Amino acid sequence: MSNPNTYGHGTPNEDSFTPIEELNYEAARDELIEIVRILELGQMSLDESLTYWERGEALAKRCEQQLAGARKKVEDALSE
Repeated sequence: MSNPNTYGHGTPNEDSFTPIEELNYEAARDELIEIVRILELGQMSLDESLTYWERGEALAKRCEQQLAGARKKVEDALSE
């Protein structure tokens, strides 16, 4: 995790997370796994849950974009 204090107590906010565009695939995937784990615990307020859910959605989108880019590179290399 890029910021070990991100998942502490208190309401998370945009400033407590590394910007999505700065995360490589592995970092985004690992953070997404951690967010899913946190949400599964269900021990937070609705506002906190929504913040984590929205972050998880953005992380999943980032992972999908990076995988699509990698897939295109492989397809391009194979078609040469």
